[in-house]
Amino acid sequence: MDRKAPNLRDPIEPSTLIDSAIRIGLVGLLVYACARIVLPFAFLLIWSAILAVMLHPLHRRLAPRLGHRGSALLIGLIGVALMLGPMVILVTSLATSLYSAVSSLQAQGVTMPQPPLWLDGTPLVGKKLTEIWTLVASNLPAALSKYGHLVSGPVAWLASFAGDLAIAELSFVASFAIAAVLIVHGQRAAGFAHRTLERITGSDERAARLVTLTAATIRGVGLGVVGVALIQSLLLGCGFFAIGLPAAGPLTLVALLLGIMQIPLILLTLPVVGYVFYFEATQPATIFLIWNIVVGLSDNILRPLVLGRGLEVPMPIILIGVLGGLIVDGLLGLFVGPVLLAVSYVLLIEWLQNNSV
Repeated sequence: MDRKAPNLRDPIEPSTLIDSAIRIGLVGLLVYACARIVLPFAFLLIWSAILAVMLHPLHRRLAPRLGHRGSALLIGLIGVALMLGPMVILVTSLATSLYSAVSSLQAQGVTMPQPPLWLDGTPLVGKKLTEIWTLVASNLPAALSKYGHLVSGPVAWLASFAGDLAIAELSFVASFAIAAVLIVHGQRAAGFAHRTLERITGSDERAARLVTLTAATIRGVGLGVVGVALIQSLLLGCGFFAIGLPAAGPLTLVALLLGIMQIPLILLTLPVVGYVFYFEATQPATIFLIWNIVVGLSDNILRPLVLGRGLEVPMPIILIGVLGGLIVDGLLGLFVGPVLLAVSYVLLIEWLQNNSV
């Protein structure tokens, strides 16, 4: 009895469940190994990509004259000069202030005035606060021995934070260098993102829309929120340093935080102006007041110029991104957090709207 010879053109049998599990396991192992290598640099790479997307329109204008590499190099050098120069001054001042405060506390060289009379009449906590304040003002060693365990943790955190600021400076330098490289290969990166999203969504049109929406969100939030806050904080910092405030660095960082969270800067500048009028002469204090008013109102001009068209990201998203990024990755996370969370929010809304139709 003749048997039918096997036909080489017959379809191959589907993989067994064990074969599929092995393949998935190998892919998962590869992803895990790559993630372990990349994870320490994740925020740095994300911030570099954000910078590249934000600066790519400028690169397209300069590239016909300077070439792709020349344009990217010029943008990188100007970015380092304009952004990191003031950042180094700010971070150095902040670190000096923190170290000075910690050293004074450890050397018991802190002096405080007596508590105000109204503090004792404050409901619930007034008497206790007055007692602690009086003890610190009159006998600091006794106050440290009694309440030192309450401040040891925050003091250690401040000292560690001051030491990490130098690492943040190096991270910003590296991010601009990486961003300059990414700008040169911007078209390839955009094509890779497009192909990846097309594979995920199964639609070329939707992939193109998601790439465009992501870039618009990065530029809108990165420039309209983070960029404006950075410009305003640097301008305020110039006034703080010019008037000679002892805590100019920390105050500038607080202004940056408030600006990114879009909290009115008057909450910071009003007490500072009052302090300057109390300790400085009338003429420089008046000039300082005018400068703060001009800087405080400048966002009405800056934000419409750089804010993305038609992009609306709720304020809680920005706030959570700022605080979460700051906690997770320090100063670098302060910039990455709100942009990353805003992009995720916009993509989520886009996905929900398309699936609800």
